[in-house]
Amino acid sequence: MSQPSKWPLPPESSRFVVPRKIIDQLRHHPISQDLYPMGFGYYKSARNHTMLRRTHDDYLLIYCLDGAGKLTVEKSEYHIQAGDLILLPRGKSHAYHADHSQPWTIYWIHFAGPRADDFIDYIANSAGPGDNTSSYVTPLGMHSRLVGEFEALLGSRQTSYDLNGFIHASSLLRQLLTLIAEIRPLARQQEAANSLDLERIHSLMQARVHEQLDLDTLAAAANLSKFHFVTKYKELTGTTPINHFIHLKIEKACYLLDATNNAIGEVSFAVGYDDAYYFSRIFKKVMGISPTQYRRMRTGAVSYKAE
Repeated sequence: MSQPSKWPLPPESSRFVVPRKIIDQLRHHPISQDLYPMGFGYYKSARNHTMLRRTHDDYLLIYCLDGAGKLTVEKSEYHIQAGDLILLPRGKSHAYHADHSQPWTIYWIHFAGPRADDFIDYIANSAGPGDNTSSYVTPLGMHSRLVGEFEALLGSRQTSYDLNGFIHASSLLRQLLTLIAEIRPLARQQEAANSLDLERIHSLMQARVHEQLDLDTLAAAANLSKFHFVTKYKELTGTTPINHFIHLKIEKACYLLDATNNAIGEVSFAVGYDDAYYFSRIFKKVMGISPTQYRRMRTGAVSYKAE
């Protein structure tokens, strides 16, 4: 794997490098040998984040969620902003850094495999006629589905540290790359003067599902007052933004209850609730059963019905 960043990791960011022993197993397993992750992470407001690689021996994907940065590839410079996707093949020396005044928030993945070039070509060929975007940078815009795929990949490392968990991560990587090819033709967004960019709002929610998020932050992202933001959001979705955010948290909690053996308190903390009792109340209000009952469902010890 190419040299990872030495940027000091703050509490709300994550970085995971796949152990070399596991990479060797992925490289030889029939399910994962064609394409597999070597490292992935999420950097929030990555102030002073910088990287220079003269030797690049894997493939790198970066998706910018917020802020800005700068990329240099073979003496060409690219200014990166929210919604931009960076996709670098191996062998391309490069440098990048977060903007000093508006440091970017990014997802990133290093990956490898003999089919990696095929996936990059597939994404490149998905562009519609007249697309003149760079071969390294694509302005995809904000897509909540894409954020969800990154979050699923990040969540896969919580399931286990055996080979099966990483084979699943390899499948998630394949799914993420094919989703990029699907949404790339829709990259040009036409925003009407008073429209609400739901994808941007939902992407922000997905990325912050493990934290707290208030109406002020969401309304600011939409460039609307709180009143007009809530009104417009409800007109388009039939629910309130906070209610949707809570449901995203509960979806994430259900995944963790299904896929891990983490204690209820750990699951609560992972979706942004410091108080496990309060989390259990919210969970039961949404799902009709407690987190403990939900977990017991997978063993058949309890049926799915409200009390």
